[in-house]
Amino acid sequence: MIILQISTTDIVNPVVGGQETLSIMDLLLKGGYMLIPILILSLVAVYIFVERILTIRKASQTPSQFIDNIKKLVLDGDISGATLLCTQTKTPISKMIEKGIARIGNPLKNIEVSIENVGKIEIYKLEKNLSLLATISGAAPMMGFLGTVTGMIQAFMAIAQEEGSVSPKLLSEGIYEAMITTAAGLIVGIVAYLSYNYLVTRVQKLIHKMEYNSIDFIDLLQEPKK
Repeated sequence: MIILQISTTDIVNPVVGGQETLSIMDLLLKGGYMLIPILILSLVAVYIFVERILTIRKASQTPSQFIDNIKKLVLDGDISGATLLCTQTKTPISKMIEKGIARIGNPLKNIEVSIENVGKIEIYKLEKNLSLLATISGAAPMMGFLGTVTGMIQAFMAIAQEEGSVSPKLLSEGIYEAMITTAAGLIVGIVAYLSYNYLVTRVQKLIHKMEYNSIDFIDLLQEPKK
């Protein structure tokens, strides 16, 4: 009987004590050509996750006293100072407030629409490539299943060409090699799915913060003049 062991330290000596040992790299190489697109999807998923988490983290760095300072400047009539503060902050919230400050003097409805339009643009920027990450979470397992099906077809074709009794080794090797792509696809899909949901949660929290601050600014404009 052949005992399959996965070890990252057995690359040099693949056979020890009559047992066949395979490294993880050996298994990946046996997985077939369908592992190539799965590997590419994994790299794309990692890039999207890192790039988005850095973008969201930067967008969330609005100073805690930002709105309070804006309120003070606007109530004091220092519009240019409030605009300068928004320009220096450079976050989605500051961009929305800056647009509202630029529209001061117009009807309140026009100010609300202007802030809302800027908010939509900033939300679009925050959600960039998230749909691609969601696609990867579904496509990677499907590619893995496809690789398994094609691998099984090849394995059974090899068995059909054998004369006489079929070797258990030939049968087992064909099956486990075909199943490698399924395992790889599921791993990539699960990681991409968890990453997608984590990023969506972070974006939703930031969106709620943007909405709260924009409402707070609109309320400021409705306060009676002193």
